[in-house]
Parts: sequence; structure tokens; C-alpha cells
Amino acid sequence: MDLQGTTAIVTGGASGLGAATAAELAKRGVSVFALDLAGAIEKATQVAGVQYVAADVTDATEVQAAVDAAASEGPLRVTVNCAGVGWAGRVLSKKGPHDLDLFRKIIDVNLVGTFNVVRLAAEAMSRTDPLEHDARGAIVNTASIAAFEGQVGQAAYAASKAAVAGMTICLARDLAQFGVRVNTIAPGIIDTPMLASLDEPVRTGLAAGVPFPHRLGQPEDYARTAAFLLEHDYINGETIRVDGALRMAPR
Repeated sequence: MDLQGTTAIVTGGASGLGAATAAELAKRGVSVFALDLAGAIEKATQVAGVQYVAADVTDATEVQAAVDAAASEGPLRVTVNCAGVGWAGRVLSKKGPHDLDLFRKIIDVNLVGTFNVVRLAAEAMSRTDPLEHDARGAIVNTASIAAFEGQVGQAAYAASKAAVAGMTICLARDLAQFGVRVNTIAPGIIDTPMLASLDEPVRTGLAAGVPFPHRLGQPEDYARTAAFLLEHDYINGETIRVDGALRMAPR
């Protein structure tokens, strides 16, 4: 699919994976609507070709308004879901059992939020004019290698990301009749703001644990993979690891 002249929604677009993806798509001639929480947008580095929209991915009304705005700008053919949270907590610790509200919150943002954006964006995509082979658009969601090798304290996070990976083929099959492809990226250890608070020796150790190359992943690694999946019209229903062959240890 030719991205030039299309419109895109990128969630979590104010920082990290989302910001890198928004910038990559804008560079390719896409009109990008970057969705994020208002506080995150206030801190965002403004990028030409990217409009920032305050929206909570779990709020159907706010997401629908953003989808409508993007669709009015041009043919909405691209959606990339990067919004997510990653708080850790053991099932049982000295403080007691895992907080149930925290578990629900992680599932709500990472899984329900992703599905909410997919369902509303896909409806708008289905109304665009068909391209070659009746293609109308493509969606990329974000899982994690924790979906497959979750570590200690990642029960909620791993569950949410495993669900995103698990629904990929279902979404692809559901939306095939409308000409909308769906793929998922499962990143490894990416140098996003979530890792910024770690001490340098810890960051160095994490990088050394990656088989090859011995470095932390960069948001741009994710962004280039997302663009590839959006453009390649015969990749559909797949979850692709971007992790330098890393397989996570228990802790």
C-alpha cells in the first residue's frame, strides 16, 4: 500500500514508540493524527505533519471523535496502536496479593484500548475507496515479547500483550472482507521513556543480554517495522518480534 497522501491514527503518539512512528509516517507523506493523554501531549516534541489529539484510548467517545477528524482530513488507511502501560506487580508479595484494580487497569489500557481503536478505525477504513486488490487500509498493534516470556511481576502486562497477539489473526480474518489488514509487533527491550529512569549500568546490562546486536532497541526500529508492515500488502495476521533474538529470563 502506498502511504503517500493517506491519513493515519497513531496512539501513544506523544512519546516513545508512538512518537517515532508518527514521525516516520509523516516523513513518508502521511497526515498523522497522534492520540495521547493531554499531559503527554504538553510534553511532546512537535513534528511537522503530525496533529496531536488528546484522547484516552479506552474512551469510545474520544476515540470516535479523533477517528472522525482523521477521516475528514483524507482517506484514513493507517492505524498504529502504541498506547500502553507497563506497571509491575507480583501475584503475591510481602504487601499481600496483587492489586486487582491495577490488573484491570493494565488490561483496560493495553487490550481493551487497542481493541476500541481498532474497531472504530476499521469502520472508517471500510468506507474508503478500494485500492488494488480491494485494499482499504492496514492496522499495526503492539504486543511485547513478554507475551511469550513474561518475567516475574509481569502477570498483568504479559496477559494484556498475549491477548493482543492472540487476537491478531482473528482481527485480520474479521476485517479481510473490508480490505483491512492487521499485524502486530512484539518489541523487545526498547529504549523508551519507560527505561529512562534506569541507571546506566542496568541499561548496559540489558543491552549486553541481547544476542545481537548488543544494544537496546530504538523506537525507530519499531517505526520502520510498522511502516514495512503497512506497505507490504501480503503480510497479514502476523505477530513479528523485533528483539535482537532476545528470549527473556524469569527475572
